Amino acid sequence: MNWDWLPTKTTPKTLGLALLLLFILAELTALPRRLDYWLLDSAMLAVPASVSPDTVIVAIDDASLSRLGRWPWPRQVHADIISKLHKAGAETIVFDILFTEPTADDAALKKAMRAHGNVILPLHLSRTDTYFPLSEKLPASDLVSAASGLGHAHIELDHDGLARGLYLFNGMGDALWPSLALAATGTTAKPTDSQSLPAFLNTREGYRVIPLAGTTGTLPAYSYESVLNAPPAPGRFSGKTVFIGATAVGLGDILPTPFSGLNQPMPGVEFHANAYSALKQQLQIRRAPHWAGIGLAVITLVLLAYLLPRMRMTYTFFTCVSAGVALLLLYMVMLGVFRVWLPIAHALVIPLFAFPTANGLRLTVANRFLSRQLDELARTPGITLPELSMRSPTQLLEHFQALFQPRGWLLQEDGRILSSRTLKPTDIPDMQKNGVWQHADNHSWIQLKRGDCRYTLGLILPNDLSREAIQRYLQNLNFSGTVTAKKKSVGGENISARIERVKTATERLNHMQEFIRRSFERMPDGIIVTDELGIIRFANGHIENWFGEPMPSVAGLPLTRLLEGHDPRETPPWHETVSETLTLLQSRTVDLRIHHKDFLIHFAPFALPDSAQYGIVANISDISELREQQRQHREAIDFISHDVRSPLVSQLALIEQLKRDPSHIEQSQLEQLGRLAKRSYHLAEEFVQLARAEQLTKTRFYECEFLAVVENARDSVSEQALEKHISLHLQGTEDLWLKGNAELLERAVINLLTNAVQYSPEYTPVNLQVFRAGHQACLTVTDEGMGIEPGELPHLFDRYRRQRNSELAGARGAGLGLSFVKTVVEKHQGEIYVTSRPGEGSCFTLKLPITDPIG
Repeated sequence: MNWDWLPTKTTPKTLGLALLLLFILAELTALPRRLDYWLLDSAMLAVPASVSPDTVIVAIDDASLSRLGRWPWPRQVHADIISKLHKAGAETIVFDILFTEPTADDAALKKAMRAHGNVILPLHLSRTDTYFPLSEKLPASDLVSAASGLGHAHIELDHDGLARGLYLFNGMGDALWPSLALAATGTTAKPTDSQSLPAFLNTREGYRVIPLAGTTGTLPAYSYESVLNAPPAPGRFSGKTVFIGATAVGLGDILPTPFSGLNQPMPGVEFHANAYSALKQQLQIRRAPHWAGIGLAVITLVLLAYLLPRMRMTYTFFTCVSAGVALLLLYMVMLGVFRVWLPIAHALVIPLFAFPTANGLRLTVANRFLSRQLDELARTPGITLPELSMRSPTQLLEHFQALFQPRGWLLQEDGRILSSRTLKPTDIPDMQKNGVWQHADNHSWIQLKRGDCRYTLGLILPNDLSREAIQRYLQNLNFSGTVTAKKKSVGGENISARIERVKTATERLNHMQEFIRRSFERMPDGIIVTDELGIIRFANGHIENWFGEPMPSVAGLPLTRLLEGHDPRETPPWHETVSETLTLLQSRTVDLRIHHKDFLIHFAPFALPDSAQYGIVANISDISELREQQRQHREAIDFISHDVRSPLVSQLALIEQLKRDPSHIEQSQLEQLGRLAKRSYHLAEEFVQLARAEQLTKTRFYECEFLAVVENARDSVSEQALEKHISLHLQGTEDLWLKGNAELLERAVINLLTNAVQYSPEYTPVNLQVFRAGHQACLTVTDEGMGIEPGELPHLFDRYRRQRNSELAGARGAGLGLSFVKTVVEKHQGEIYVTSRPGEGSCFTLKLPITDPIG
């Protein structure tokens, strides 16, 4: 890349033009707008608005729809709710429900509205057809005359799709209707400032940002059905403004807000209630004109362009940070004190660009060379390996011993023996050249020179088929390399020394990146990379965790020694696998077991950079889960082939018997056939339910109430308990909301209750208790049955595991029920445990995290 076009001197003009260009480019993107939204959302999330004490919601929720019937309801129902709220002392009633079409019940609703005297109804603007303009959709005429006011129900969505505010006035032509929240304060429609506007023109005034009090459910809300069917509650509604609207899924409008995004959108009625609460407390936020943000950006650009070129490099950063902090303080004062949303993102991007731009222009000359070197570094990665000519002969012998396991060796320094086994100095042949191997049968010799010393190294290799490959491998090793003297740094200016240091570091990093690039071309889970002698040069974090070896001790250790220390074996020995990978250049795949976990290690040779030699990439994969799945698969096959097949065979035999003599079918035979069919069904059902639980993911989670789940499970088991005269006692009244799958949770509780009823004697109780403990919803199921032997407790939740006592008592099962319960609980990030004493009964305790632990 050519950097010569860059300026060599920074002036206010050059810096200003550069910042102006960057500012224009930023304005062409959505960055400033997104940054303004993020700042506003962060401020509102950090300090949520308080809730006005006279604001309350009556929600048309799922429970109301379930009890009052499908929507729409007769308007007599709404008349009854108005009467009930009137008796409770509600000051204002605001409907977020459209009553555009007249019905037969309008008279009753009108009468109730007139009796209360302060009921606000909504209107909306819409097209009757694609080719028609917008028009106002008012409530039915009889209802308009009875309403104390009308308000538009439109909420504005910003460019990112989130609802942050609304227009206080909206309408067609000259007349502007107030918003529902504004109408609730007594404000009526007003004419526009411009007269004689076309009737088809959608006119809006007074946009306000609504500071929300929190996520969905923050404002006090009561179910429509409970308010309608319960006695009047002056303590809840006296003197308050009541907003009535839909919160049930799929019924009303839902709006993503800064508090929830798309995950938990807010119902429209709750947004209007938030708007009213903010109006009552004068917390609504006005939006500053667009030109204010642009003007502030221009002022910031001019100031920084004038100041930065006159400052030292170390001061530019603090100046830019100070400018950003000043803008944020101005933003916070305008928002918190004056309730004005000033878009500062246009100005805030200027300090972000100013610091790197000013310093970039100022350091052009020095950075030209550095930038070229960094570009080259990014294109050519690599690593430098220690050369064989630099390694000591003693170290080389140790590495050969670890790699080839020779039967004998000899290392001699100037006639003095350093290490020997089997070989003697008289066995040394006549060698003429240094650094070149000589082979005679299975004897291999080399002479090395290190400084003024001369070393002789000999090996007795295995006399088998691998000998020739090892000798060929040794012959290719380069021991005659020469050390290149490092160039001294060029004296003179500091910049020259700096450039020389960067050049040296760049070359070193180039080799390192090249080594990493080659060794990680097919990166698996755990990676070990060795050099040409099988010495570990690199290992990733998985190796340290799995082997329990600190990384500094792994580097420089022979791979064979690491493997033998954790998984010693005789057939095939590790050194043979490693050496054959290097000498024959063939991949190997071997099982490995470390700390009771199963692994698969794959040895693959790879060419070292800048060399004709090969190293090893050892790919280690954790297959413990796969082995466990294989075990479960075998258990499932055994289960199907025995437990499921056995009752089916019995059914077929009984059917054949009935077919031979159909005229003498006894009731006992039919009952036996029914029992067998029922057992087959239960076995298949347990198997399917366990498979469903194991495949459960959070995508199938939703909010559910735990006490309702337990109540449904109790009702499902009540008939079975009644047959044995067993009473099911449920204690617990607190609503505990979970994020989970209610269907599988209910099935898990049913399994616990079924076991408790099945293993309890007649006329005994089974107690259920639902309660909250910290951040968890808890359930205990206690029975007075036969209990569980202590030796069976550790294996109680294992699949296909049956209790000995239950089998002897004739209560046969597949052994999947409690395994299903544990799987469901673990999928919900919970826990389950059991306490039991033989002959006294058992107590199962289930704990699940609640949705809102702070609430």
